[in-house]
Amino acid sequence: MKLRNMRGTRAALLGTAVLSVTALALSGCGVGGGTNGSSSDELTVLVEGGGLAELQPIADLYKEETGTTIKLVELPYDGLYDRIQTELGSGSVSFDIAALDAIWLSAFADGMVPLDDLFTEDVKSDLFPGLVSEAQVGGKYVGMPIFTNSEILYYRTDLFNDERNKTDFETEFGYPLAPPTTWEQYTDVAKFFTRDTNGDGQIDLYGTDVKGAVETEWLATVSQAGETQMVLDPANGEVTIDSAEHLEALDFYTSLLPYAPPGASQLDWAGSQNLFYQGKLAMMRFWGHAYTQTPDDAVVKGDIGVAPMIAGPGGVAGVPGAWYLSVPKATSKQQAAKDFIAFAYENNELSVDTSLGLVARISAFESQADVEGHENYSAILATLNSPATFARPATPEWQEIVNTVLTPMLQKAVEPGADNAALLKDAKMQIEAIIK
Repeated sequence: MKLRNMRGTRAALLGTAVLSVTALALSGCGVGGGTNGSSSDELTVLVEGGGLAELQPIADLYKEETGTTIKLVELPYDGLYDRIQTELGSGSVSFDIAALDAIWLSAFADGMVPLDDLFTEDVKSDLFPGLVSEAQVGGKYVGMPIFTNSEILYYRTDLFNDERNKTDFETEFGYPLAPPTTWEQYTDVAKFFTRDTNGDGQIDLYGTDVKGAVETEWLATVSQAGETQMVLDPANGEVTIDSAEHLEALDFYTSLLPYAPPGASQLDWAGSQNLFYQGKLAMMRFWGHAYTQTPDDAVVKGDIGVAPMIAGPGGVAGVPGAWYLSVPKATSKQQAAKDFIAFAYENNELSVDTSLGLVARISAFESQADVEGHENYSAILATLNSPATFARPATPEWQEIVNTVLTPMLQKAVEPGADNAALLKDAKMQIEAIIK
């Protein structure tokens, strides 16, 4: 199961043209057909692997209660984007509903049916504020969230509960060893656990990791620093990436390099997970769904604790990683599609017991907060409910900004001798050129 490549990156835009041709060929052959040629009692939903897992139990119940079949057509992340882009551009679609990554909403908003009537006050009150604002593009709600995610703190309970470690840490830092809640505490704990455990003269345990090949974790740090307009302000087009808060965040992010494994510029989500599962990290900041997916052969199996994301000067903050259901204007089954989306919202808790195990509604998270095995729910809930947690900017150019500016900038920032202020200034000029 590939979940947005761990919500990190999409393939470079240079591959889009080739993938679009493939998607067009598929749609022309009626692969996964929806509106064209499908029966009146069937709806076709395009999904990525995570969406398939989350929606299957809801689709099964909908069939049972209404008689309407929900045909879930799974595509890889890149293929899903290009399939939707191609068909919306052609004006003829083979699907009735599409599961959209949050960062796609702005790009596809013009081709989607407004869902304003579904966003009642009761609905909005049971969704995280960031999801409500993210669902709205150009004053219209264009997607209903089906699940959301956030990075949280993972730590090794065997290390944190060790009596010798507790004593040594308090002696060195003057306060008890516990899962860190602030930048300062995170730095202290990362420093403390970076060590040579077998006496061979080589560090084999690191306090944390530093991911240079993905942008989202640094963006969470930007919000933790107190910045309310991440990278740019879509309302007025101002690029904010060179603000004092962005620099403070990048300085903190790179300050952890002495306590992280070498090769940060190439470290992505999968690499970070592997390091943690192999017992080489004492802590990592990672997406909350992974808590229930630890491999049985992981060195740390049974020794993993979770806590809310850490806080900077601006407070606790993560980046919402949500997926939305949207209805294309080109489908002839708009009302039927909206009916299913309303049903999916009402039965959102059915996604709890799926392989991904994520939901969108606050009440669904709260229902599992004290359930053994779902300790990650409380951590995700606290992170997403924090006032400092903001969604990524709603701009159609966001993916291009990530691929061509943010990730390359981070890869340079984690190299020795980097000038963070200069990198941010250069990034601002590049982004301004993209959105002009």
